Amino acid sequence: MAWNQPGNSGKDKDPWGNKPQGGRDQGPPDLDEALRNIMGKLGLGGKGGQGGSSGSGAGIPKKVVGLVLGLVVIIWFIAGFYTVKEAERGVVLRFGAYHAEVGSGLHWRPVFIDQVSNVDVNNVRSQQTAGFMLTEDENVVRVELAVQYRVTNARAYLYNVEAPDSSLSQVTDSALRYVIGHNTMDNILTVGREEIRQQTWEIIDRLTERYGVGIQVIDVNFQGARPPEEVRDAFDDAIRAQEDQERFVREAEAYAREIEPTARGRVRRLQQEAQAYKEQMALRALGETARFNELLPQYQLAPEVTRQRIFLETLERIYANNAKIFIDVEGGNQMMYLPLDKILEQHNRAVRPQAPILPTQGQNGQNTPGQASSSSQQETSRTSTRFTPRGGN
Repeated sequence: MAWNQPGNSGKDKDPWGNKPQGGRDQGPPDLDEALRNIMGKLGLGGKGGQGGSSGSGAGIPKKVVGLVLGLVVIIWFIAGFYTVKEAERGVVLRFGAYHAEVGSGLHWRPVFIDQVSNVDVNNVRSQQTAGFMLTEDENVVRVELAVQYRVTNARAYLYNVEAPDSSLSQVTDSALRYVIGHNTMDNILTVGREEIRQQTWEIIDRLTERYGVGIQVIDVNFQGARPPEEVRDAFDDAIRAQEDQERFVREAEAYAREIEPTARGRVRRLQQEAQAYKEQMALRALGETARFNELLPQYQLAPEVTRQRIFLETLERIYANNAKIFIDVEGGNQMMYLPLDKILEQHNRAVRPQAPILPTQGQNGQNTPGQASSSSQQETSRTSTRFTPRGGN
């Protein structure tokens, strides 16, 4: 049975300690009075406390209200401090609208008024795209591409696009498929990798700048491209053939770089020799002309003497380089042959100093057979002039 129900014989028990007047219930207790009782027990005024004599007012004391308000303000002020890391930037929203962008360090914001979102703008992030793509010559190739990027505009990264990382992944996949679709499979698998990488990078930069994602692409790595497993062996053979072709071309270029300087030097030497020969012939012709001009007056004065002298000088020049001389006696039938080369050779061999050979004494004190003295060797080395008759006798 409830404590205040009728028929309780006047024994109602009030949990707040209030006895009804005349034994009857007077309704629910006053909340202000209950709060004063609690405050009095805590020593802050009200009934039941030592400061209760001063709490005769009808409401909460102003001192308590001011203390509570001051405590709330202190807590609100302390809660407004926040820290932005070195590699981050803070984007401040005031009442839901963009207000400012703050750098690293300790900052303060009014709680429940400003909201701060930190964005990492220093560290490099990466994404990878892979899949089977159709080439220009209607072949299927699996391509893998990795993109490294960094946030450059924190505000654009947070609020221009709903999901910037996902948007970048879609942009990368779209750009890669466009570039692969405009290249042949042989070019993708062999020599066109760097060109595909550059084209994809340019398209990604153009699209991210157009959308205002606030992201800068640092590097694009074309990790690999391979054909399907069913035709992989054939394409491996084609790649090896392409590599052999490039190697042969490099070897040919190296050989050309090695031979070309030698050929140029030989050409230059021949040109210089030709120029020297030209100048020599020109100077010789000038000399002959000058000599003829000097000889002409003498010839006009004494033609026979000059003619004979020219004949003798010509013979002198001819026989100066000839080691064999034929002498024809006027009025005779025989011609003498004078081999000067053989005579000079024998003469040089005879006068050449030789080490003396000492005779060995045998048992009888005589020279041994087969040994000869130096005087006998000199005598045998001497030769005389031989004359050969014209008729061969």
